[in-house]
This record gives sequence, C-alpha cells and structure tokens, in this order.
Amino acid sequence: MYKTLYLKKGKEESLKRFHPWIFSGAVAEIEDGVEEGEIVRVFTSQGDFIAVGMYQIGSIAVRVLSFRDVEIDGEFWFSRLRSAWQMRQAIGLIGRENNNTFRLVHGEGDNLPGLVIDCYGDTAVMQAHSVGMHLVRHEICEALVRASEGEIKNVYYKSETTLPFKADVEHENGFIYGSMGSDVAMENGLNFHIDWLKGQKTGFFVDQRENRHLLETYSKGRSVLNMFCYTGGFSVYAMRGGAKLVHSVDSSAKAIELTNRNIALNFPGDERHAAFCEDAFKFLDANDKTYDLIVLDPPAFAKHRAALRNALKGYTRLNVKGLQRIKPGGILFTFSCSQIVTKENFRNAVFTAAVQANRKVRILHQIHQPADHPINIYHPEGEYLKGLVLYVE
Repeated sequence: MYKTLYLKKGKEESLKRFHPWIFSGAVAEIEDGVEEGEIVRVFTSQGDFIAVGMYQIGSIAVRVLSFRDVEIDGEFWFSRLRSAWQMRQAIGLIGRENNNTFRLVHGEGDNLPGLVIDCYGDTAVMQAHSVGMHLVRHEICEALVRASEGEIKNVYYKSETTLPFKADVEHENGFIYGSMGSDVAMENGLNFHIDWLKGQKTGFFVDQRENRHLLETYSKGRSVLNMFCYTGGFSVYAMRGGAKLVHSVDSSAKAIELTNRNIALNFPGDERHAAFCEDAFKFLDANDKTYDLIVLDPPAFAKHRAALRNALKGYTRLNVKGLQRIKPGGILFTFSCSQIVTKENFRNAVFTAAVQANRKVRILHQIHQPADHPINIYHPEGEYLKGLVLYVE
C-alpha cells in the first residue's frame, strides 16, 4: 500500500485547482521510510484524500499523477499513453505520409509529469526528469508499445543528463526495447539524421517544427543566417524555401557536422549552404549587413529563477547584435526556450534591444510551441517556448 503525506492547513487550494505540483513548504507530515520516486497518497490537514503522485527530494515534493485515488499500475500508464497517442492522431501528426516526427508525451501537458517521449519513425526516445519516472521506465515502455498498437518498435532510454543531479539511482542510456533502426526521420517532407545516442535533448528539437515551416515561407530569394544551428533544421527549411544563400553557425563542431549531413541528405551538392564553427557574437560582428533573414535560437539562458535577470540581459545583448547586423527590410526570427522567462519578459528584452540598436521594428508573428507540446491549462508553467518574427527597417 502507498505511504501517506499530509499537507499543512490551507495548502490544498492549488490542488483543488488541479495544479500538479506540491511544494515542500506545503508538506506537514510524511510517513517514515518514504524514498525518492515512491508513490504517495496525499491528504489535506483534515484527513481528506486529494491526490496521488511521486515523491521527490527538492522544492517540488510531489508531482501529481492523479486527483483520484487510483492504482498506479500498468493499466494506468497504458491509459495515459493511449490518450496521448489518440490526441496526436486527432491533430493529424500520426499517419501523415510526410511526417513521422512528433512529441508523444510532454510532461504535465499530458498528465505525466517528469516524462518526455519523442517519436522518430518507429523509434521512441524516452526521457525521465524525475526519479519516479526512472523507476517505472520498463512499465512505461511496455505500455507505450501497447498504446501505439505496435507502431513503436524501438524504445531508447536517454536520461543521464535529465535526472536530478544528486539522485541516488543507477542510470545508463540505451535501448530498453528493440534495437537501433534507421536514424533518419521525416518532418514535413524533409529528412533528418537524429542523434538520439549523443545529441542534445532527445536528438532533435521537435518543438520548432511549425516555426521552421513558417521560416520556409519567408526564405525565397533571401540570404539566411541560422545562428545556434544545432541540427540545421531551420537551414534545411530555408533551402527548400528557395533561399539564395544559407549560412549555419554553431560553436559545436559536432553540431556543424550534423548540420552538413542533414543538408547533404536533402540537397546533395547544393552550393548555397555553408556552415561555420564559431562564436555567435564574433560571427555577427564580422558579417554586418550580409543577411536579410536571421534566426536567433539560442539554448536556454536561464535554468532557474535566480538566473532570470542575467538571462534577460543575455537575450537583450544577443538581439541588439542581430538587429544591428541585419539588412534594412530584413526579417528576424528570435526565440527563448527558458521556462522561467515569460512572454512578457522576452518581449521586453527584445523591445529594449530594438531601442538600443536604433532600428524600427514591427512584430509579424508571436510564436510558441506546437500542438504536440500541449500546455495543461492548470499548469501555465508548461508554456516554455516563445518567439517573435520581426520586420526590421
């Protein structure tokens, strides 16, 4: 039977609004012997059941799995994963001839806090962001294969960098079902090598799929610069969109190698593209007024709230540089993937950058994460990706 946890008086209010986190400061008492990752039943100070979830050490003490008093077993995981699969079918991501790349589980957005699953063809890449999800990875894997009705034939577990730093668990990346198949997946009719073995995240930034497609529509006849290119996703779309020149820049030699492979996979021998392993700021300084479409998609500048102020300064500095260097009449795609940076924070940082760069700027699009990265309406923290498309005079 699950161990119990009691809340302090009045601390159940957020749970009554179905927020899926219980913070450590809300906990009054917890049964002896509870270990990190264990399932606990949560009660109010009055002794009323309110939730069941996974206990963890840190500021978030419990990630809620259900607000009903249910058994967390194989059928529970199957039900949640089947619901996630059906939602992706409903929005047209499963079964499309020109796309087999999508996110199947987006943590709290799919009522599975601490779990991420991205699908690349018949391979799913699973990441645990909590000890609890790590401990049940094999049960989840079994339920995933069932929920996909056999369409998922390989499951790669990749959590060495996402589990809590001090977690006392054995973990190693590797296949927990099936084996290595093709590392090429299709997104909107374009093919990409997916490096789930050693790449960042699950091997590809699935969340920029629709934004890459939007960039494609603006690329015809333009000279395009893709900063922080990683796999070269924006570069490949710009090539298909008819750009006259595409340059990809990243400080990682491995990223440049992967970008070149993806360009060659889709546009072999095409001389419009070149890639550069350089620092972003140095490259921009050396290429003033060279490009009329620039993508600024840096890694997260802030992992925690204490870093917010410096992160906003970083976004301002980067966007000043981009706005200074873009040609008049150019288009700038600029992003933040830092969860603690709100849309308002980011927009203000870009506003400040426009003033400092002394450029006239108009917002063409306010963009965000796609539908397969859903936001639980009770968990607004799940809205992490934000971006602006700007017309720069």
